Amino acid sequence: MHVIVAGAGPTGLTLGIDLARRGLDVRVVDQADRYFAGSRGDTLQPRTLEVFEDLGVLDAVLRQGCPVPTTRVHLDGAHVMDRRSAEPVPPTPDVPYPNAWILGQSRTEAILRDRLAGLGVRVELGTALADFTQDADGVTVGLSTGETMRAAYLVGADGAGSTVRKGLGVPFQGATDEAMRMLIGDVAADGLDHAWAHWFAHAADPMHGVHLSPLPDTDRLFQFHAPLPEGVTDASLDTLQGILDGFVTGVRLSRPAWSSIWRPNVRLAERFRVGRVFLAGDAAHAHPPTGGQGLNTGVQDAYNLGWKLADGSPELLDGYETERRATAARVLRISSELLERLKDKAEDAHERDGSTRQLDVTYRTTEGRIVPGDRAPDAPVVGPDGKETRLFDLYRGPHQTRLTFGTPAPDEPHAYAVLRPGRTSPGPYVVDAAGHAHAAYDAWDGTSVVIRPDGYIGARGN
Repeated sequence: MHVIVAGAGPTGLTLGIDLARRGLDVRVVDQADRYFAGSRGDTLQPRTLEVFEDLGVLDAVLRQGCPVPTTRVHLDGAHVMDRRSAEPVPPTPDVPYPNAWILGQSRTEAILRDRLAGLGVRVELGTALADFTQDADGVTVGLSTGETMRAAYLVGADGAGSTVRKGLGVPFQGATDEAMRMLIGDVAADGLDHAWAHWFAHAADPMHGVHLSPLPDTDRLFQFHAPLPEGVTDASLDTLQGILDGFVTGVRLSRPAWSSIWRPNVRLAERFRVGRVFLAGDAAHAHPPTGGQGLNTGVQDAYNLGWKLADGSPELLDGYETERRATAARVLRISSELLERLKDKAEDAHERDGSTRQLDVTYRTTEGRIVPGDRAPDAPVVGPDGKETRLFDLYRGPHQTRLTFGTPAPDEPHAYAVLRPGRTSPGPYVVDAAGHAHAAYDAWDGTSVVIRPDGYIGARGN
């Protein structure tokens, strides 16, 4: 089965990986003639780290990235305090990656491209989607290279200006705030300690200033954030330096790698699916950067869609829009609320209650604490050979997994009995030595749980 993915950002690459590892014939095309080389979406949320573990890229992400840095606050040029956007949370048996992780978007994309290439698929640059038509059996796609091909499905992961969305005629509802403009870029900052983030402002107006955050796995580059002054229309190094000089002296910017003028853009596509054509990532929802949600929501779109495309069931494919559009609307509300706090110069425009971690995303269909649609937690267990493993290890891969607590697993692939210490089972089983699995799933003997390929609970019974 052929699938064409338009767009080779994090969303398109994640989908390409998930489809390729399932054995589907996938092409990932992008109209750009070179890979993006900037930090942009540099915050990876805990749920995204879990997805990346399943896709086989987490080790590289952790190796190249870093925790969210502490910010050194400078007022009128003097260091006055150190401040965290949120206190680190220790890992627990059910949440192995509880904190956000920093890695520039171009680095994340490079890791995903390498993984995709390892599965035999390479991104096709300079290949724009020219046109497409669909019928009951598939999609006919015309590419800018002059090639016309037939595919079972087309996925538009081609950004907020999506050619696919426009071709479908799907409204992109929302607004762009032209009154608020921010300057963002990647630069070196001579004289600044790269182990810290830095905030420069005036004591009389401490919430208005310049933020420089270190970018890991770069040649000591920082991501620069600042409001763009009235009348300024360019994002040059001179502009960045001039803004910084208004708050501190002695810090020289150099080696600009990327810069852009950003305006708050909050939009949601009216539809995520029209027939055999789907929208994902920024093509389906545009987020302000507050809360670090855009890239992460797109990755989860792809993770939700991949197994459903591979299955091809009409009911599952219908469920993509139902599940992901509701999630995108919720995340947009969170991002927008944080943006308003930023505009109002609230003391802290970061989310501290954990809602930005995307661990509480749910596709529930019934009431209850752990029900079909919740994220499937992790937990340590022990195999029959005494070797320690995790529930996430059992789930890893493109398959569905069944857990039966206290009773033998049915004779089906990837089914396991989760047993108390001292018990065995005639079929595949693991031992819940510390009781963490039972606690994570609020399970007692006789409980049965089916875990979908995207790590959400698809069915639960007693």
